[in-house]
Amino acid sequence: MGHVMRILALLLFRLLAPLLLSACFAASFAFAAPGMPEHDDTGEHAAAMSTGAENPHLHQAPPAEIGLDPKLGDTLLLDLTLIDEEGKPVRLGDLIDRPTLILPVYYSCPNVCNFLQAGVAGAVRDLGRTAGEHYRILSISFDETELPADARKARQIYTSLAGHGFPPDAWRFLTGDGESTRQLFAAAGYYYQRQGEDFLHPVVSFVVSAEGRIIRYLHGTRPLAKDLTLALYEAEAGQVGATIRKVVQFCFTYDAENNTYVLNLLRISATVILACMGVFLLFLLLTGKKKKKDDIL
Repeated sequence: MGHVMRILALLLFRLLAPLLLSACFAASFAFAAPGMPEHDDTGEHAAAMSTGAENPHLHQAPPAEIGLDPKLGDTLLLDLTLIDEEGKPVRLGDLIDRPTLILPVYYSCPNVCNFLQAGVAGAVRDLGRTAGEHYRILSISFDETELPADARKARQIYTSLAGHGFPPDAWRFLTGDGESTRQLFAAAGYYYQRQGEDFLHPVVSFVVSAEGRIIRYLHGTRPLAKDLTLALYEAEAGQVGATIRKVVQFCFTYDAENNTYVLNLLRISATVILACMGVFLLFLLLTGKKKKKDDIL
């Protein structure tokens, strides 16, 4: 019996460390390191921009009544009615039946709304999830003057950027009257204001669960695939970033300043070393007991 235990301890010692290291390195490849561009902003993504030049004055630091008041854990108004690409009314809750990424935009936006949708189209290529099955995307215009024709045009552009074979039904483009969209986004703590023909608005998207609970906000125009993947996993679990993030933070920590996850090599190394020491001590204890028993006999 002691001989068998000694062999098992040796096997654990030899196998545990490589397995732990392999798992963490696999995770680091699955979730690309922050700061590394996942897709070039030029080329095909540039084709999605309705104008070639940005207008920074449109999206400078907004006044107090414009911005984001995060409402993590709150539920959206699922009974609101919006208009789909074909001009048909659709209940919001009928579309949010799985983890869903919501993009507050307006289709005639001359800059950041186009960048945001193009950035998402690039990110979904690297997700480890199946579009339409594991998640859905909703682009929702808060410009009450926009029509289903504008939504259809946006659908053609961004679903093509998402890659060949991307299911059209996995990314819906919606419009609505001003009151419905304002209620919808106010429930998410998202506030905007018309300025002439344009809007002042935050540049942020958010992920909700199949029940319409707000799980995570994603900031900026180019959400990283790893951040979107983690948010969708959180939404699938129905947890507001708590349970899944505890598991993820074994190998990653959340960088609040840059709104992304970073690989924690120090924590990984310390865990591997402690695990190996534990296995080695177990080996010493088992072999020591066996030796002492042999001496008595």
